[in-house]
Amino acid sequence: MRQDQQGTRFSRRTKTVWVALAASMTLVGGGLSALSGGATGLRQGATLSPLASLSGPSSIESIFSTREPVDEDRWDAIVIHHSASPVGSPQSIDQQHRGMGLTGLGYHFVVGNGLGMGDGEVHVGYRWLEQLPGAHVAGPAGQTYNRTGVGVCIVGDGERRPFSDAQMARLLEVVSALMKETGVPPERVYLHSDLSGARSPGAYFPAAEFRELLRAAP
Repeated sequence: MRQDQQGTRFSRRTKTVWVALAASMTLVGGGLSALSGGATGLRQGATLSPLASLSGPSSIESIFSTREPVDEDRWDAIVIHHSASPVGSPQSIDQQHRGMGLTGLGYHFVVGNGLGMGDGEVHVGYRWLEQLPGAHVAGPAGQTYNRTGVGVCIVGDGERRPFSDAQMARLLEVVSALMKETGVPPERVYLHSDLSGARSPGAYFPAAEFRELLRAAP
């Protein structure tokens, strides 16, 4: 029941947001001005600020101003995760991943919820800027999808509560832009739970509505 209720809320409110985002995406170029240097302690990531307003221009194309050219032939999937914590930031997730033996933040992107980083703020990780494999998919599928899949993490615990509207709108914008740039089709945008036993991004993630909006993306 809770998923049905959340799905309805997402569908009504975020579809309106998506229309504004889709319109704004056609107006912008790939300037570096929206990106600022990564926070201390992180390996050379970058930050894309939250949307100033839903009707204003989007700077999402800045995520393609990478240090290494975007390897369109390499990326054939996008995988969505949650942080499994109500509060989170690139720094805290980076520390967690280092504690697991990784060399740093395992995701290519992190989208904030207002608790630990801005609501709708996007952290562009060093793995994306340098076009490196991720470290985000668990289980037998991990070897393949960490090498060829772009990992996007939304801060929050989708098993306990919904994600914010601004966060979901930004997630749609990021994933849609990645699909357009790399040629990944909607059917190859996965939830982590599609590929492993992990309950991520959680029961509150409105999967059906999200996929519908991706299919309608320009």
